[in-house]
Amino acid sequence: MLVGRNVALRARIETDVAVLHTGIYDDVLGQSESDNGAWRPVSATVELSPYRVRENRSEEAPFTIVALDDQRIVGEALLWGIDLHNRSAHVGIALLPLERGRGHGLDTVQVLCRYAFRVLGLHRVQMETNEPNVAMRAMANRAGFTEEGVLRHAAWFDGRFVDEVVLGLVVDDWAEAAPAS
Repeated sequence: MLVGRNVALRARIETDVAVLHTGIYDDVLGQSESDNGAWRPVSATVELSPYRVRENRSEEAPFTIVALDDQRIVGEALLWGIDLHNRSAHVGIALLPLERGRGHGLDTVQVLCRYAFRVLGLHRVQMETNEPNVAMRAMANRAGFTEEGVLRHAAWFDGRFVDEVVLGLVVDDWAEAAPAS
């Protein structure tokens, strides 16, 4: 388990799937803001749920985010596209709607970066978000990420094309800004 100030990231277990699926995936607008694909009705009990427990794969590290105070599930975190040759990965997080705005996102990203840089030995992590997602961009900046570029009209969101913002963080910049742990 990876522990932050307010949250812990742990391996996903079967009982997490329904909570994450109902709380995150079934939030259609929220899900379409954080995922590249079109939302489709998918049951939490089928193999298609994006939160299903899968075999260990070297290119991703999925976690369930739990609050330290009472172990309630607050969301999911993911390192994906892990590239051990170039020592890079993408960061993804999604919080349950009632858990947003409580600092869980920043704490989660800081824990993921610590894992990526100290445990996996990665050199760079990046995240992408839709331009209208001001909260995610602000949180990424507080975590030390730099806005590196904009992919114009790259994402279909809420009936229109929006820009996608690419944010990156390299280990040297993270080491300077990382909270003591």
